[in-house]
Amino acid sequence: MNTILFACVHNAGRSQMAAAFFNCLADPDKARAISAGTQPGAEVYPEVRQVLHEVGIDLDVPKPRLLTLEVARQASVLITMGCGESCPFVPGVKRYDWPLTDPKGQPLPVVRGVRDEIRVRVEELIQQEGWGRGTP
Repeated sequence: MNTILFACVHNAGRSQMAAAFFNCLADPDKARAISAGTQPGAEVYPEVRQVLHEVGIDLDVPKPRLLTLEVARQASVLITMGCGESCPFVPGVKRYDWPLTDPKGQPLPVVRGVRDEIRVRVEELIQQEGWGRGTP
């Protein structure tokens, strides 16, 4: 089982969206996603919950959590989204950086654009790694 860790600063926007899309789209027998932040917020941003609700994903339950070395060690892939040098380096873990706009406080059209870009990147990752539903 592969664990993909999506990490950003507050774990209240980008990384939450990415993990939610990943877990909806990937074959759960092949891979799962978790998310965390270097300075986790109190809750997922309301604008992020709203734009994911528009595409049928509920983010009312997930709470932001701290990105620790122990959390990072669970991952086979670490995808960072704006946490820069504060994201841990974990030997043996593939690491990618997705430069994405922080959706916090942005107008809904901007947040929807971030959501859609994240979905495309997640779909590409799933296809690239062979983690799709029904793929060998």
